[in-house]
Amino acid sequence: MTDPKAIQPSELDQLPDRDPEETAEWQASLDAVTKAAGPHRAAYLMRRTLERAEGAGLALPKLLETDYVNSIPTADEPAVDGDEDLEQRITAWNRWNAAAMVTRGSKHGVGGHIATFASAAWLYETGFNHFFKGKEGDGSGDQLYVQGHASPGIYARAFLDGRLTEDHLDNFRRESGGNGLPSYPHPRRLPWLWEFPTVSMGLGPISAIYQARFNRYLTNRGIKDLTNSHVWAFLGDGEMDEPESTTALTLASREGLDNLTFVINCNLQRLDGPVRANFKIVQELEAQFRGAGWNVVKSLWGTAWDELFQLDTNGALVRRLREVPDAQVQTYQTRDAAYIREDFFGKDPELAAMAKLLSDDKILECFHYSRGGHEARKVYAAYKAALAHKGAPTVILAQTVKGHTLGTGFASKNANHQMKKLSVDEFKDMRDLLGLPIKDSDFTDGVVPYGHPGADSPEVRYLQERRAALGGPAPARRVHPVAPLPAPAEKAFASFDKGSGSQSVATTMAFVRLVKDLVRDKETGKRWVPIVPDEARTFGMESLFPSLGIYSPKGQTYEPVDRDQLMYYKEAENGQILNEGITEAGSMADFIAASTSYATHGETMIPFYIFYSMFGWQRTADQMWQLGDQLGRGFLVGATAGRTTLTGEGLQHADGHSPAIAATNPAALTYDPAFAYEVAAIVKDGLRRMYGEAAPGEDPDVFYYLTVYNEPMPQPAKPSAAGVDEGIVKGLYRFNTAETAGLTSAANAPRIQLLGSGTAIHWALKAQRLLSEEWGVAADVWSATSWTELRRDAMDADAALLRGEERVPYVRRALQGAEGPVLAVSDYMRQVPDQIAQWVEQDYSSLGADGFGLSDTRDAARRHFGVDAESIVVAALAQLARRGEVKAAAVKEARERYGL
Repeated sequence: MTDPKAIQPSELDQLPDRDPEETAEWQASLDAVTKAAGPHRAAYLMRRTLERAEGAGLALPKLLETDYVNSIPTADEPAVDGDEDLEQRITAWNRWNAAAMVTRGSKHGVGGHIATFASAAWLYETGFNHFFKGKEGDGSGDQLYVQGHASPGIYARAFLDGRLTEDHLDNFRRESGGNGLPSYPHPRRLPWLWEFPTVSMGLGPISAIYQARFNRYLTNRGIKDLTNSHVWAFLGDGEMDEPESTTALTLASREGLDNLTFVINCNLQRLDGPVRANFKIVQELEAQFRGAGWNVVKSLWGTAWDELFQLDTNGALVRRLREVPDAQVQTYQTRDAAYIREDFFGKDPELAAMAKLLSDDKILECFHYSRGGHEARKVYAAYKAALAHKGAPTVILAQTVKGHTLGTGFASKNANHQMKKLSVDEFKDMRDLLGLPIKDSDFTDGVVPYGHPGADSPEVRYLQERRAALGGPAPARRVHPVAPLPAPAEKAFASFDKGSGSQSVATTMAFVRLVKDLVRDKETGKRWVPIVPDEARTFGMESLFPSLGIYSPKGQTYEPVDRDQLMYYKEAENGQILNEGITEAGSMADFIAASTSYATHGETMIPFYIFYSMFGWQRTADQMWQLGDQLGRGFLVGATAGRTTLTGEGLQHADGHSPAIAATNPAALTYDPAFAYEVAAIVKDGLRRMYGEAAPGEDPDVFYYLTVYNEPMPQPAKPSAAGVDEGIVKGLYRFNTAETAGLTSAANAPRIQLLGSGTAIHWALKAQRLLSEEWGVAADVWSATSWTELRRDAMDADAALLRGEERVPYVRRALQGAEGPVLAVSDYMRQVPDQIAQWVEQDYSSLGADGFGLSDTRDAARRHFGVDAESIVVAALAQLARRGEVKAAAVKEARERYGL
């Protein structure tokens, strides 16, 4: 017996040992097993004991790794509920057509990927035949996040079931002809088939998590019961290196999202070579997911391995499988039996003896072909286990061979991701391996034929019957015919038209006040989905906490520290606000799920996601592109916007470029409103276009980006002049003239047009006074609510002109007859206002906050960037001096007077 006193303090738990003698007896037993049966047996017993403790619900740290074997023993696998022979033939046709499509397309130089679907075919086919619910049954069906590089296999299945033709397949990656197929899952390009863009790797995993979470949100809020919908995300093992792939794993387990399954295709290869050359990616992922609280199912080995495991009476095989690095497993895939005998089995005497009992064919069958992800029975068992598990999400780690069935020239080769075609001889070998009835004579002029057993064949009838039983074809996107949402009461918007009087109000606060009114609307109020990344108090949104509640599936299990305050922190199971913590990526994934609910679930939701403008587009522009691809609708709100308005924060917080990034997204309508009434008018128009009655020619599948500011300013009343509302939406209107501003000037005074957006209009208005009072210059001030929309309208006019249609850009019409030059200014880099320069007939110049931000007061920052009122005056005088309308000396005098 081990003396308890011999145990070093560092080996003891912090808890006091109530029975040191009993503890010593357990330790002595472990020592005895180690000595008598060896360390491997001792480790085995410890693992089994920990698993038993975990199963009994004892509070112990989880076992993060298990042996490198299947989680479900062969004896426990359920029988496949279907015709396995027919499913084998269906999968063979799909393998063939996927490879044929890419190979035929390679003649046009358009590329494509063959090896990924070849490895993952059974992961998809088993789901389509038995698990994935379609949209024609009850509810919304399942949501499928298909691995982008596997898209040829999905097209091949849609060809087999009659949804695509040979003409479609021959136009893979050639969309301009009108009958083409996009390279990857792109809903905007093929909106009847694809639901979720995934090929920007890492975005599929995080989107799937937040989609599953949003399904629960809709259920708990009583909007739609989605308890029968399941989210399936198909991912690559290399893709899991993307930070977005794993950033939300704990959210999924914390909220018990057992309506979510990740299926990771562990073919051990990424784009250039092994995922973990010197390590084991499956074991790494298992530990990562178990540590995050997920249920893990491993499907690594096919039935050919059963004999080997039965021979492994001492665990030597299991130990060897754990120690062989992934790159060596890949090498075995390409080597002969003699090499495998020596390198794999020859390292251990027990394994060497085992190898003598195995034929070369058996060894090659195991190491070249037999993987858990390549057998319908193994995959079926894993999927059944995932759906049966309750209380946590499941990840299935399915080992496959990249390029499986494509021949020795593809399987496990480092370059197979870039290999785009098979030769005719390789296709003939593949045909023989798959047992397809394709004749040599079908290869006309060396072109590989597509294969189809016939619309009335047993294969197609079986496929269609299985899909009918599961609720229709999948994947499929459906936009349900729902009535447009009624417009909210006009009062909510009109209240901003009168201005704020002497009260100073920031446009961020104006937006929040507008939303507070809109969420009270009886018809549409419940449809709003406020999303914020842990900055609600920064934006003045804490008043929404007690009235709307913060969504939590557990409700509020504690008494909040501020419970006695009016605006206390209230969580609720049916809460409306999604407060995501410090994660812009998670918040964007929330927004995408909510913004596409009209198609995914037939439930129109109105999300608005409010964030530090600097940390929106700069961090998550890829997700915003995904949002546009997925045809999402809603409001993105960049708050505390601008390079100089966030006083004191400095370089990392100072946004001078988000409208420039947003302008690159065709689905984003970007606005930089200056006044509260402009915010209201833009939101009103957005609700009409996206959720109400879009005008002819308007695309409702857009989203709005509004920049709002944290600088409190007196909000003016909306001008009464005609065309203001149109100008706000189109991007430009005249706010005032020198005369309507009450400024006196000589009859022949020089005149200039000052265009300002956002907070910059206040500097322009001050400059207007200075120009009049100190320099005798008359200035008119225009509010440029959207430089980007002005540019897009002008570009459309140019395109129309090339078609022979006469059309004048709105910006030119708006400024027609305006006297003098134009000076544009914003709190962003000059590139933003310069978007319209080529369509302005007057002399045009601009000012902007180019460069990095800096920490200082607002006034000092504006002086630094040369965008304050005094800098505008000097720039205006310089512009007029070049035209000979003021003396050149006035420019020098102004610089000295203002200390520039």
